[in-house]
Amino acid sequence: MAASLDLDAYFDRIGWRGGTRPDFDTLAGLLRAHTSRIPFENLDVLLGRPVRLDLPGLQDKLVGAGRGGYCFEHATLFGAALDALGFRTVRHAGRVVLFAPRTEVPRAHMFLTVALDGARFVVDPGFGPFASQLPLPLADGAVPPDSGEPHRMVREGPLWVLRVRRDDGPQDGWVSTLEPENPVDFEVANHFISTHPRSPFVNGLMMSAVTQEGRVNVMNRDVTMVTGSGRRTARLADRAALRAVLVKHFGFDLPEAEQIRVPAIPEWA
Repeated sequence: MAASLDLDAYFDRIGWRGGTRPDFDTLAGLLRAHTSRIPFENLDVLLGRPVRLDLPGLQDKLVGAGRGGYCFEHATLFGAALDALGFRTVRHAGRVVLFAPRTEVPRAHMFLTVALDGARFVVDPGFGPFASQLPLPLADGAVPPDSGEPHRMVREGPLWVLRVRRDDGPQDGWVSTLEPENPVDFEVANHFISTHPRSPFVNGLMMSAVTQEGRVNVMNRDVTMVTGSGRRTARLADRAALRAVLVKHFGFDLPEAEQIRVPAIPEWA
């Protein structure tokens, strides 16, 4: 898969002008660049389009068309780039527990681990507004030194838990056994996430992008601007306003957004 990746085009897409040695500085720099330039969004699901995980399809959408995607798209593309540079990567699945107990959610989140100099790091470019922009040491409670990073990995028996920080304090983001997964496993999970009537991605609009001031998050009709001085939420008036948000904050125009169907928004269903 990595052999057919157009690295130069990918580097242009994320604005990467740094090194390419398979070391921590390159890994950290690429992760920050990727998450800063490629947004999180589920627009194709709401438009009834298939979400492709093959590398040509991902390059066409996330690189060539300047679009974003969700976890399977981000992690597959980022993993291919790391593989092409000689990193030792492993693909994993997790259960997202931000909004429901772990017994009620499927293993439908994709992330990576990378082995470097006798240590392992978790990299998760497709976790939207909850994603860390730093590789996280796979050690109980450890964080990168002098980083101020609020995320950390925590061990709970046979499970590893990504601990994130929200407004009301630390919270579990996802849990995983960290067993290696195969591409077909993500194809199955991707089919569920993008088509099942109970999937949150089928029922609601979810987008997030890094901005110069901080981050913009879209949940259905609520648009929240997060900056160093706080957050401000406004409400989308209509689909035309959604399209304007895409152009202004997400870096691409999508005329089809004015016909999007969002079951969670009755007048847009």
